[in-house]
Amino acid sequence: MNLSLRNSFFILIFTLFFSNQAKSQTEGNAIKASIGFVSSTSNYIEEDPEIIDGSGFYAEGEYVIGLTTWFSVRPYAGVILTSTDGDAVKNPKGYRVETKAFLVGGKVRLCAPIPWVAPFIEAGIGTSIGSFVTYTKDVNKKASGAQVHIPISVGLAVGRKNNIEIGISFYGHPSIEQSSGVFAAGLSFPLD
Repeated sequence: MNLSLRNSFFILIFTLFFSNQAKSQTEGNAIKASIGFVSSTSNYIEEDPEIIDGSGFYAEGEYVIGLTTWFSVRPYAGVILTSTDGDAVKNPKGYRVETKAFLVGGKVRLCAPIPWVAPFIEAGIGTSIGSFVTYTKDVNKKASGAQVHIPISVGLAVGRKNNIEIGISFYGHPSIEQSSGVFAAGLSFPLD
């Protein structure tokens, strides 16, 4: 038996006998709560040396519908609160990128079924309800009300039951030429 055929045979046996042990997320329903740091910025690259951004607080709750151990649907609600630093040295022209919004939407998650450390990727669509200011050299937009956003996330689900999560998320607001980057940690609580 040559080496590649033998390796393929071992991989097949390993997959058949141990695939039941690999659970990256639980099937069934759960609640996930996340908290983190957020930074909002303009979608345009500024030519000036100062970086205009707003930083602040992020929190989100999800209702997890785990269809399989590697795929889930996640309706969510959350909040983003950012403000721009008024430092005259860092921001001499008084530019601002700020978000004060309630988020609601849905996303889907693909998760690698690896015990203890399971990488995941999420994408979806949602609505942000609140106030938005993007005032830089190239953009001058102020909006209130509902704005469409596109969430994209990558991260790791860690722990024996993969119920602790750390990750980064991106919320793009195309209509107001603003985006928010999030670094967050979360905890899942099974309901089943």
